[in-house]
Amino acid sequence: MRMLRVLSAALATSVILAGCGPDAKQQATSSSPPAESAEVSSKNFGDYVIHFNAMSTDQLEPDVARAYNIARSKSRAMLNVTILKTAKDSVGMSVAGNVEVSAANLTGQIKNLTLRQIQEGDAVYYIGDVAIANGETLIFDIDATPDNETRKLSVRFSRQFFTD
Repeated sequence: MRMLRVLSAALATSVILAGCGPDAKQQATSSSPPAESAEVSSKNFGDYVIHFNAMSTDQLEPDVARAYNIARSKSRAMLNVTILKTAKDSVGMSVAGNVEVSAANLTGQIKNLTLRQIQEGDAVYYIGDVAIANGETLIFDIDATPDNETRKLSVRFSRQFFTD
């Protein structure tokens, strides 16, 4: 549970830092839906909410990085995705599902990123990491299908990373 709190705190910090980047809506191509702005870290689909974030891995505490086998580096970014089943009068409950992601930079270069499921008690989330360059903006396309559902929940967002 401590690891989840530390990871959540790190992700919250990256949301604040991500607000310093350019407007993600200007980065979407005309054939794709616009990306969520840098201030946004979740998307509500009614019965479900998808929480997402990306941060450079050097912001992780060393023990958290070791526990999840993630290299701490300014030149690597980590993506974290959680599917929450909404519930009246509560934050909701994280649920498992099929989560796929693609990532590309603004020049269209595809970035290989594979997510893996992490389960800590009742918490379920998906993480993966990818190489980044200084000033690089990545556009993430997430498709999540909660277990026992057929509807795919799609989110597009971008983040700019600085390695210096």
